[in-house]
Amino acid sequence: MKVMFMGTPDFSVPVLEGLIKNYDVVCVVTQEDKPIGRGGKVKCTPVKQMALENDIYCFQPHRLKDSVDEIKRINPDIIITCAYGQILPPSILEIPKYGCINVHASLLPKLRGGAPIHHAIIDGYDETGVTIMYMAEGMDSGDIISQKKIKIEDDDTASSLHDKLSIIGRYLLLDTLPSIIDGTNDRTSQDESLVTYGYNISREDEKIDFNKSRKEVYNLIRGLNSFPGAYSVLDGKIIKIYSSRIGNDCTGKCGEITKVYKDGFGVKVSDGEIIITSLKPSGKREMSARDFVNGMHEDIVGKVFD
Repeated sequence: MKVMFMGTPDFSVPVLEGLIKNYDVVCVVTQEDKPIGRGGKVKCTPVKQMALENDIYCFQPHRLKDSVDEIKRINPDIIITCAYGQILPPSILEIPKYGCINVHASLLPKLRGGAPIHHAIIDGYDETGVTIMYMAEGMDSGDIISQKKIKIEDDDTASSLHDKLSIIGRYLLLDTLPSIIDGTNDRTSQDESLVTYGYNISREDEKIDFNKSRKEVYNLIRGLNSFPGAYSVLDGKIIKIYSSRIGNDCTGKCGEITKVYKDGFGVKVSDGEIIITSLKPSGKREMSARDFVNGMHEDIVGKVFD
């Protein structure tokens, strides 16, 4: 069976690795290489790197719909996508005889979209998981084949949940593929009345609103850790905030720094206090919040985040 794999970021790598060990992956399709960091050095995607290491043909179309002829030439028996980043047009969906299968990091129909892991934490979900599904024209709207649930722990971050779900995705796909090939798999339509969305994170989404509750602020910070990172503005400078803990009741106005602790400093929110424990000032390395306080040349208490 000839497998074509489409994926781009680190999340996709364990899934591709599992496929390479068990099936004939004849082609990998990934997003275009992009410049990274301040130096603007162009770096290949993690999925492309995996393809190169395994001597697998890889191509990177700017627009997938322009690659229909190439995909027809390869004539894969099945196309498997995982965090690829483009929606497959109907002209491609109809090519493989076993269909186009997607590995999605949520329990569909919950959290359709490009950032389901971030939103599962930010939006206060108790559980999430991975869905193996048939692809359709709409975004993450196809029939569900199989799912695996996982509890979201109170100390989970986007990074820790990302790593758990990528491994779950690999094994769930490998467990599900035999039934897809022999035609014995389940196929369940999504309940449109239960749909929620996990759209890509915008710059506006990253900014902390200290007028919200302790739980909401705590979830935002851990839901954006370690990428892209929540942020606020202090003394006119952007500060990325990576970790926190829930504090006690306190007085003051929302956004005001209330007290210095051994592990950080408190900030007033609508229902009490959130204690910032690690952060990254603009142009500097990530550091503990207490080191940040120690490096200040003035008392931080009473300052207010914008």
